[in-house]
Amino acid sequence: QVQLVESGGGLVQAGGSLRLSCAASARAISRYAMGWFRQAPGKERECVAAVNWSGSALYYKGPVKGRFTISRDNAKNTVYLAMNSLKPEDTAVYYCAASALDSGSAYSRGYEYDYWGQGTQVTVSS
Repeated sequence: QVQLVESGGGLVQAGGSLRLSCAASARAISRYAMGWFRQAPGKERECVAAVNWSGSALYYKGPVKGRFTISRDNAKNTVYLAMNSLKPEDTAVYYCAASALDSGSAYSRGYEYDYWGQGTQVTVSS
């Protein structure tokens, strides 16, 4: 069992930056692929960024490419999502997830993940 806790969300003006953290406990995440998802009101959950267990494979959803950066520090059992040039359309609850799949890929589909955090709200004002 992996327990995930997100932090770092908040209210920011358009053009601003936030850095989300996802701290894992109960089990080391060094062999897990990790992902960041978001869900805005009335919309489906979507993967915005993902990284494989070693950090060698990355995925970014189109609209966030060049603005968001996912990284992981396995020694600290933590995954990060640095978000720059934020836009109002980035407003959502952001979730961290861990996948036990071991193909070495960065996974972008929700069903590929086994553990989820409770989420952290990100609100970008215009």
